[in-house]
Amino acid sequence: MDKPLALRMRPETLDEVIGQEKVKSFLIKLKESNALLSMIFFGPPGTGKTTIARAFANTYGINCIQLNAVLDNKAKMEAAFGEAIRFEPSIVIIDEIHRMDKGKQDILLPHLENGDFYLIGCTTANPLISLNPAIRSRCRLLETESLTSEEVKLGLKRALTSSKGLNSRRNFSDEAIDYLSKISAGDMRFAYNQLEAIALSFSSSHLITLEDAKEISPMANYLSDKDENEHYDTVSALQKSIRGSEVDAAIYYLAKLIKSGDLEGLARRLMVTAYEDIGLANPQAVDRCYHAVQVAREVGFPEASIPLAFTVCDLALSPKSKSATLAVEKASEYIDDTPLRVKDYLRLTRAGVKDEDCYPYDDPLVWQLLEYLPDELDGVTFYQMDRVNKYEQNLNDYWKNHSYPRTSNIREAKRRARQIREKEGK
Repeated sequence: MDKPLALRMRPETLDEVIGQEKVKSFLIKLKESNALLSMIFFGPPGTGKTTIARAFANTYGINCIQLNAVLDNKAKMEAAFGEAIRFEPSIVIIDEIHRMDKGKQDILLPHLENGDFYLIGCTTANPLISLNPAIRSRCRLLETESLTSEEVKLGLKRALTSSKGLNSRRNFSDEAIDYLSKISAGDMRFAYNQLEAIALSFSSSHLITLEDAKEISPMANYLSDKDENEHYDTVSALQKSIRGSEVDAAIYYLAKLIKSGDLEGLARRLMVTAYEDIGLANPQAVDRCYHAVQVAREVGFPEASIPLAFTVCDLALSPKSKSATLAVEKASEYIDDTPLRVKDYLRLTRAGVKDEDCYPYDDPLVWQLLEYLPDELDGVTFYQMDRVNKYEQNLNDYWKNHSYPRTSNIREAKRRARQIREKEGK
């Protein structure tokens, strides 16, 4: 029984790799300089990360060991690292490196620090988010990109005639090959799998047409998986579409994410979007988002798509206000630049403080007369009202009509409170 077509067609040298010219150019320069360094290949699935790693090792002609961060345990990794040291120089390829747990990372790090071997990690996840900084800092990051339709088409045609592939035993129309290259979304492995599935469905004498290809492979390769960069890019596009009030785009990206089945990820992002981008402009929509997400969690897919679509439309069509988000971001910047102490009368403990200088827990009027920011931040404002929405305007009107000049002298605040009450006859 033959091995899968995608495995048989795997390039053995860099010259055989289709596309990825930037990555190949860098690796070729390394070879010409007789240099090596540890690297992380990251990019969408089916773009040849592991293939390029193995082809590079073959081109270089040195010992190569391949591991999988999920399937291989610590004992196997320790044995592999020992072998790599014995046959120095060696390249150790680790697939799905972003899934290495702390124990496996602890084994790997000392070897990277000592230069015992050269690591090539392969991952579909963004290494800036998913990888241990200590590992990432010791590696060159190289991104593989989705192949173009023309590059996928080249790979398919090569597979049709190659002795390692179908060896000219099946006939495909140009339209059928065009169709497969387009639905593969730049994933060569997906394209090979579809080509093989269709080829096995018909006899060698049959000319496989576009209609035949659509019958066997009616579904496109949806570019969204909760462990891939494309998933996070789609999540980002969903939030930006809601923020930009482009409801059709928001629904499109929602549908794409629903296909991935990542309900929890969608739920978290929609609730964050509601508070971050709609916020004080429409608190009712924020509440409706929370309830819609809870319903989606209760019913699960496929019905969950209904409440999710409801809240996406609601949020996209709603007025927007980022005032709360921008306020806390601005405050965070001040905290990073200048850490300041809390005023004495605001501290939890008040040892040695006279009663008249203590914070009055039973006097709401004094609360409104006190200054709460550190003296160094006098005059600084973090919250800036968004004037385009009525709700937030009403909040600010109430705040201005019920505010008083503030003081950091707690005795003075209490004195003013007494004066205000006397004046108002209370």
